[in-house]
Amino acid sequence: MKRFVIAAVLAACMVSAVAAQTPYPAITIPLKIDQLPGRSIWYSTGNPGVPGKDNEGNTSNAGFVVTSDGVVVFDALGTPSLGWALLQEIRKITDKKIRYVVASHYHADHIYGLQAFRDHTDALIVAQERAGEYKDNEETADEKASQRLDQRRGALFPWVDGNTRVVPPDITFRERMTITLGDRRLTLVYAGPAHSSSDMMMMVEPDGVLFAGDIVQNGRIPFMNSDDVSTTQWLNALGEVEKLDPKFIIPGHGRTSTEAKQAIAFTRNYQ
Repeated sequence: MKRFVIAAVLAACMVSAVAAQTPYPAITIPLKIDQLPGRSIWYSTGNPGVPGKDNEGNTSNAGFVVTSDGVVVFDALGTPSLGWALLQEIRKITDKKIRYVVASHYHADHIYGLQAFRDHTDALIVAQERAGEYKDNEETADEKASQRLDQRRGALFPWVDGNTRVVPPDITFRERMTITLGDRRLTLVYAGPAHSSSDMMMMVEPDGVLFAGDIVQNGRIPFMNSDDVSTTQWLNALGEVEKLDPKFIIPGHGRTSTEAKQAIAFTRNYQ
C-alpha cells in the first residue's frame, strides 16, 4: 500500500512538472524545423489544408534568423501551443535573446502563437500599421477577429480556448522598416492590401532570403475569399518579389524554394 501511495505521488509530481513546463495544451504532432543550407536561418513548414484537429492548427509557415546580437522570428503559427513549441525549438538552437517577432499579416493562422512570445519573452512584436485594425471587438473588411476566434475555439480546442487572445503589435510601420541586428539587415516591405490589409515581407541580407508571408504560397491554393483581397495589388506585390531577386523564398504556406520564379508563378496563376 505504501509503495502504491509513493508511486501515485511521484506520478502526480511528474504530471505537475510537465504541466509547469508546458503552459498551453500540448501538441502531439511535433514541429519539423529545417535549416537553410549554410545559413543561420531556420523554418517550420505547416501542413496542407484548413486548420483543424487533424493538423492541430499547424497549417502555416514560420521561421527565425539567429544573428550575432539576437533572434528575429517571422510569424508565430496558429495557436499559443504552436507558438510555445516554436519558442522551444529556438531555445534548442540558441540561447540568444529573442529581439523581435515580425507578423507577416494579422490572420489567425499566423498570429495566435504570438501569445506565447508575449507571455514568455520580452520580444517586440512588429507588424504593418493596418494590423491595428484587427481587434477582438471590431469587424474588419478582412477576417472578423472575434468571430474567427470563436470559430477556432471550437475547431481547434483545446489548443485554442477561452484563454487564447489576440496580441497586438508593439511597433508598426507604413511602407518600409529596416532592422539592423548584429550581422544582418532585415528589410520589412509592405505588400498589401493583397491577401490581407496588412501583408508584409521580410528580406534578410546578406543571405538573400525572403520571408514572403502569404504573398507567396508555394504548392497551396491561395485564399481569395475576402473583401480585402486585391488581385491587382497582389500581382504588384509578386512583381516586387521578383525585383528583390531572393536566393531562397520561405512562403506563408507551402514549400521553401530556391526557384523564386517558379514559386511566384504558382501563386500568380491563381490570380
